[in-house]
Amino acid sequence: MKYLKWIIAIPLVLLVVLFAHYTLPSRDIVRIVGTDVKRMDIGSSSLFWAAPDAGTNNNWTRDVRFINTVWPDGEPRVYRNEDTDWGWPPYFKFDSSNITAQAQDLAKKPDDVWVAVTHYGWRIKLFTIFPNAISIQQVSGPDVFLVPWFNIIFLLVLLAIAYLVFRGIRAFKRTRIDPVVADIDEFMDDFGENAGEVHAEAHKRASAAGSGFRRWFRRWFGSSGKSDRKSR
Repeated sequence: MKYLKWIIAIPLVLLVVLFAHYTLPSRDIVRIVGTDVKRMDIGSSSLFWAAPDAGTNNNWTRDVRFINTVWPDGEPRVYRNEDTDWGWPPYFKFDSSNITAQAQDLAKKPDDVWVAVTHYGWRIKLFTIFPNAISIQQVSGPDVFLVPWFNIIFLLVLLAIAYLVFRGIRAFKRTRIDPVVADIDEFMDDFGENAGEVHAEAHKRASAAGSGFRRWFRRWFGSSGKSDRKSR
């Protein structure tokens, strides 16, 4: 049972961690170099794409805005810029066009302008998956440190809820399930003892009945058998 618990718990915890890592907001310190709009035919990776702009047709062939940036070491970093609308994750983003305008304005500024791009999602080149930019904020430089207060508070609240749920389950098990299991064990023990007593009593009665039958048989047939042998 111990190994079975680990076999169930490890994939479940890994799934929760991956879900939180994809959904919770992250911030990258990058420099914007331009924006782009591409016609995309979204297929098997549709799970990792958001909805079209609010109020437009919901189809899988559409124009998608992109924000092109570079890391401080010069490595490129590309974000898609899509509305999340009222769907999941619940960022309620309706201003992708405004973010594009902000990105275009920042791209025209000198090369020493750095921004913090708040986003969710992953960049997976193999499946053409891009993180979705939620907001853009200009920062003082590439070495600025931003404390992820939202993620910290969210995870603390999540841990508190998990702890309360765990305490509730343990209390429910202790007050509701354990007494029932104890009653079942006691019933099975009593049943086993009673079954043994019943078996012993039945064996005793069967032995008594067998003895009585043998006495009756000897009384009626055993005596006649002896008299026949004497007559011979």
